[in-house]
Amino acid sequence: MGTDLRAPLGQNRKKPGRSRSGGLTAMFAALVFGSGLLGLSFYAMRAQKLEQAPATEVTVAVPPAEPAPPTQRPDQKQLQTNGQAGANIERSLMDDGSIITKITPRSRPGEGPLIINAQRFGQDPRMATLPNEDLLEDSPFGKLPIKGHDGLRPMEQYARPWSGARGTRIAIVIGGLGLSQTGTQRAIEDLPGEITFAFAASGNSLQRWMQEARRKGHELLIQIPMEPLDYPANDPGPLTLVTADGTKANLNRLHEAMGKITNYTGIVNYLGAGYLSNPSAVEPVLRDTAKRGLLFLDDGSSARTVTEKVAKPLDAPYAFADITIDGQLDRQAILRKLDELERVAQRKGTAIGMGSAFDETIDAVAEWAKEAQGRGIEIVGVASLVSDKSE
Repeated sequence: MGTDLRAPLGQNRKKPGRSRSGGLTAMFAALVFGSGLLGLSFYAMRAQKLEQAPATEVTVAVPPAEPAPPTQRPDQKQLQTNGQAGANIERSLMDDGSIITKITPRSRPGEGPLIINAQRFGQDPRMATLPNEDLLEDSPFGKLPIKGHDGLRPMEQYARPWSGARGTRIAIVIGGLGLSQTGTQRAIEDLPGEITFAFAASGNSLQRWMQEARRKGHELLIQIPMEPLDYPANDPGPLTLVTADGTKANLNRLHEAMGKITNYTGIVNYLGAGYLSNPSAVEPVLRDTAKRGLLFLDDGSSARTVTEKVAKPLDAPYAFADITIDGQLDRQAILRKLDELERVAQRKGTAIGMGSAFDETIDAVAEWAKEAQGRGIEIVGVASLVSDKSE
């Protein structure tokens, strides 16, 4: 048998091999350990990304509760309370610059469910070219903007959303779109979506241009021609609001201009030093725009304007432009005006600049906007800078 009987016991015994079950156990332990390390690495990376993420706005809808005294955490600053749409809307500004919006149903008669639309500011980009039919009414002049049954206003629905972060904010409005086809196309192609566009009521192909601008993310206004001081020697066109023509004729012209396009947040004057100095002429216009849920922007070109004085008692959504950036059509001069606008915003917190769709203006604004954002300036739609006591 080939066995040496004289050899010491155990000398020919085979060395024990590594068992299969023991190997599997070791492999499983290594896998668990590696997964744990990978999970910890992912968590650390995720936490770092969250710390660097930009401030966002969070909306929370809560059920009705018993009335209680308002409380406020020390790290919050209340921004505004809105009683529209059957709901109380309260926004709080957090220390990190984010905004939390709390929506609570108001007391109401009857029973049954109450649906609150938390999308109160801005529009889904996929639907930005389409009007909200609930915010339109039929008229002899076409579809005109109105407040929705739930209180939603066009100036909220079509506004460009902003970060909600604290810091310097600037709105730049470029007017005259629709008058020059090449100038309009160039503005839409070259200017960032943060720039607000104002379409001239007498422009061409406005509905098509509106859709292109909305696809690029621009907030829109419609530019209404108004009587200048040297009218009729200087006549802005057939839709011009003229003090001597009376309220009915002027509102008809205003509505005709409004019916040219949809999806805009408000109106801005074109010229109008003569008209805007007359409180009796201005009041019906501001009353009508406020009733429709639109903002009114005074372009700041007239020192005699009474728009702010008239807007306050009406609680009309209102803004006033600080600087006209292209009074001199030179690229370097426009860049200097934009720097001046930035200094105004740093002093006040916000500022609004007005310009027109000239090549020099488009070039200067496109260049300045890139640099300003690198300096921490947030360029916003004009609706976010409106004084609005109705909220």
